[in-house]
Amino acid sequence: MDTLDGIRAFVATAQTGSFTAAADQLGISNRLTSKYVGALEARLGTRLFQRTTRKVGLTPAGEELLARVPALLDEFDDVLTCVSEGAQGHVGTIRISAPVTFGEIYLADMLGRFAALHPNLNLDMRLSDAHADLAAEGIDLAFRIGETRTLSVKTRKLCTMQIVAAAAPDLLARHGMPQHPEDLAKLPCIIDTNLRDQLVWRFSRNGEAYHVKVEGRMKVNSAPAARALGLAGHGVVYSLAPVLAQDLAEGRLVPVLEGYTGHPVPVSAVYLEGRVLPRKVRDLIDFAQADMRNATFLAGPK
Repeated sequence: MDTLDGIRAFVATAQTGSFTAAADQLGISNRLTSKYVGALEARLGTRLFQRTTRKVGLTPAGEELLARVPALLDEFDDVLTCVSEGAQGHVGTIRISAPVTFGEIYLADMLGRFAALHPNLNLDMRLSDAHADLAAEGIDLAFRIGETRTLSVKTRKLCTMQIVAAAAPDLLARHGMPQHPEDLAKLPCIIDTNLRDQLVWRFSRNGEAYHVKVEGRMKVNSAPAARALGLAGHGVVYSLAPVLAQDLAEGRLVPVLEGYTGHPVPVSAVYLEGRVLPRKVRDLIDFAQADMRNATFLAGPK
């Protein structure tokens, strides 16, 4: 057994909590993963895991090894990648996690353009509105919308997206155009339950913040579904600017509260704390940040 294989198997098992999950992450069999870890323990002369029928737990020796080797593995991989990519460009796979709507309306196109620049690179995009466990799922990079409070990850802000309040023209014809955020409390609203404060809509004007509690018969955990309900005139929709951008540009929806700015939401690149980022991941983050700065539809109407 190559010691490096044993260390990789150990780290994957420690991070995922089982030989089965580690085998899935490494792309090898459960039996081979266990064999690699056992051979590493034999070489070191100490047990790294306490094994039970349901899970594995680290011994003190395992905890000490886990505190040191992941960063060394990352640095080793980065050296090999740099040497390889210096000759043939970016290679291998980047596993990416992102929210569903953001992935569909923007990220897929952006990643396609990045991939066109690096023909030997594979991109594995996994879309889910739940935050992925980067270590357990083997995710190299996650794009997240909103504040990230997870302590085990590092965050790099890429841009700010605006939340926009808009309505169909016929709804405004029936109820009138709201002039102040408080007027929204009197109007039917579409509630997107994916938003952190789904019943409190936030605006600002001349440095002053306005928080208004809204109500609505229609609740949905999907920005595209909220948009569709807004287009059908069921209520005011409060959503990220890129979701509504084309409808606003073509007049199917009309921005409400002229002079007020919707709540700004950060878009960030997130990766594991303590990792030495591979060059290909660093380049993707740089590319995404530059691309988002030029994507004016992300910011919404002025």
